Amino acid sequence: FPSESKLMGLGHEEGFGAPCLKCKEKCQGFELHYWRKICRNCKCGQEEHDIPSSNEEDRKVGKLFEDTKYTTLIAKLKSDSSPMYKRNVMILTNPVPAKNVSTDTVTYEWTPPVQNQTLARQYMQMLPKEKQPVAGSEGAQYRKKQLAKQLPAHDQDPSKCHELSPSEVRHMEQFVKKYKKEALGVGDVKLPGEVEVRAPDEKNLKNVVGRGTSSAVGAMEKKTPHQKPSQYSCYHCNLNMKEGDPAVYAERAGYDKLWHPGCFVCYTCGELLVDMIYFWKNGNLYCGRHYCDSERPRCAGCDELIFSNEYTLAEGQNWHLKHFCCFDCDCVLAGITYITVNDKPVCKSCYMKNHAAICQGCHNAIDPEVQRVTYNNFNWHATPECFLCSCCSKCLIGQKFISMEGMLFCSLECKGKMMS
Repeated sequence: FPSESKLMGLGHEEGFGAPCLKCKEKCQGFELHYWRKICRNCKCGQEEHDIPSSNEEDRKVGKLFEDTKYTTLIAKLKSDSSPMYKRNVMILTNPVPAKNVSTDTVTYEWTPPVQNQTLARQYMQMLPKEKQPVAGSEGAQYRKKQLAKQLPAHDQDPSKCHELSPSEVRHMEQFVKKYKKEALGVGDVKLPGEVEVRAPDEKNLKNVVGRGTSSAVGAMEKKTPHQKPSQYSCYHCNLNMKEGDPAVYAERAGYDKLWHPGCFVCYTCGELLVDMIYFWKNGNLYCGRHYCDSERPRCAGCDELIFSNEYTLAEGQNWHLKHFCCFDCDCVLAGITYITVNDKPVCKSCYMKNHAAICQGCHNAIDPEVQRVTYNNFNWHATPECFLCSCCSKCLIGQKFISMEGMLFCSLECKGKMMS
C-alpha cells in the first residue's frame, strides 16, 4: 500500500503536529503535503507553524556556506560530516539592584560574528525591538520565520526538491555554484572610521574570494581618523551615521557603501536580511529567495525554482507542468475548467464543494459560470425561481427591492406582512 507508507512517512516529518500560529485551533497540527511546502490541514507554510528549533536550520545555512569564503562560519560534524552553521550566540548578564542581588540574563540566538562584544551588543540594540532575536521573544520567532522564508533549503539543495530529473539536478547545481561565486555574502559589522572609504575594483574582489572573512576585510582596513562622522551616510536611507555607531558593510557592494543595522534589508521584501546573509545584484541587496526569483522562474505550486525547459504560465505565475494542480484535491488542471480562489487554482468540482457562494433562494451552491446577484454579502441565482420576493414570490430581476437579513421584498407592504 504505497499511499499508506507515504502517510506513515509524513508522521516522521520535522514539526509533525506543531500548532499553526496563524490559524490557531482551526489547524489540527502541521502535516507536510507530499510535494507542496505547506500544511495539508490548514494550507499555511511550514514557517507559520510553531515547530521546535532543530539542527535542520543550522545544517541548511552550513550547506549554503560550504564551498564559499565563509567556511569560518561552519563546522563539520564527525557523525555525518555535514556542515553546520556556527551561530554566534551571545548571553548578557546584567546585575539588577535588589536585596538578593538577582541577575537579569538575556540570550541572543544570533549576533554578528565579531570579536568585540560591545560592538555586537550595540548592533543588536539598533535593530527594531520586535526583531531582536532574544530567546523566547517575538524577535526570535521573526528570525526563525525569515530563515525559512529567505533561505529555503530547496533553493540550494536538489535533494530537498520534488522529483528532479538528472538534467534539472545538474542545472540546479550549476546555478547554486554560480550564485555562491558571484552574489552570496555576509555583512561585516564595523565602525565607519575603521574602514577605508573606497570601492574595491573587480580585480581586488576576485583576489579575495578564497580568503576568510576577517582577512579579506583586514586587507582593506585603513584608519582614517581625520574623516568626520557626517561623511558617512547610509546607502539605504541616505541619513548620516551617528558617531560611534556600528555600520554594516557588504564586501560585494564595495566598502564605499554602508548601512544602518536596521537598513540592511532585502530590496524586494524589505525584511531584515536574516543573519546579514545577502545576495548582491545590480546595486541592490537581496535575500536568497528574491535573488533566486530574479534569476529563475519559481513554481507557484511547489515553491521550487524551475530548471526544466517546459513549464506553464497561468494566472500570472509560473508552474511546473506536473504542479499546475487543483489546490484542494491535487488533480492536474491541464485542459479542464478551473476557478481562482485567493490566487490559487481550484478545479470546478472542489470549487462547488468548498468555495462556491450559496444561493439564499434555493440554498444550493452557485455554479461559477452562471449569472448571480450579490447584495450585502448575500447571493442568489439570477433566475425568477431564486431572486424573488420572500412574501409574494414576485420575480425581482431588474426591479427595485428591499433587503433584510437575506430576505427580499418587492414592497413595504410585503415586508410588513412578513414581519407581522
